[in-house]
Amino acid sequence: MREDNNATQGDRPQKERRSNNRRNNFRKKVCRFCAQHTEPDYKNPEQLRRYTTERGKILPARITGNCAKHQRAVANEIKKARVLAYLPFEKK
Repeated sequence: MREDNNATQGDRPQKERRSNNRRNNFRKKVCRFCAQHTEPDYKNPEQLRRYTTERGKILPARITGNCAKHQRAVANEIKKARVLAYLPFEKK
């Protein structure tokens, strides 16, 4: 009975199940600061802009690929840069 699946489901071709291609093709993001042996700096706003959205929000580590240590450092440096007017608090 199982061998004739097309006859039991009408004339629709049977859909093949996809394996989780997203997980199979997943590549772990690498922390740029660990890879380059650098630290985030509030005096370098171009570097810090990579870690903020268009609206000025700080991006999470799962998006940026930062390790926990450097994600905390990036957040602190962005906050310093905002207070010193290197970066805007928000963009309208």
